[in-house]
Amino acid sequence: QVPLVESGGGLAQPGGSLSVSCAASGSDLIISAMGFYRQAPGQERELVAAVTEGGTITYADPVKGRFTISRDNAKYTVWLQMNNLRPEDTAVYFCYAVIFFREHNKYESLFGQGTQVTVSS
Repeated sequence: QVPLVESGGGLAQPGGSLSVSCAASGSDLIISAMGFYRQAPGQERELVAAVTEGGTITYADPVKGRFTISRDNAKYTVWLQMNNLRPEDTAVYFCYAVIFFREHNKYESLFGQGTQVTVSS
């Protein structure tokens, strides 16, 4: 297993900003995609943003123009900058990474422990 260590999140007012980051712990990792999902109470987990190793970025429609994802391949780290936050952005944000496991000769998706983001006045 490769631990995904998340940090950031917290409480912000509507219109405010927060950021979350995630680092895959290890060396000589082959990671194709990294990104973040979120899950609000009573709702299914949904993709927020993702970035491939080559830099192709995908955003969910509700966050386009407000959230920015970035990645440092050498540090196995991904960041999510969240601006102009709305109450509906409140959720637990889970980092994910698609990592190649040589012993299994295949890619597997791993998730972090999640970090709470709360947007409230």
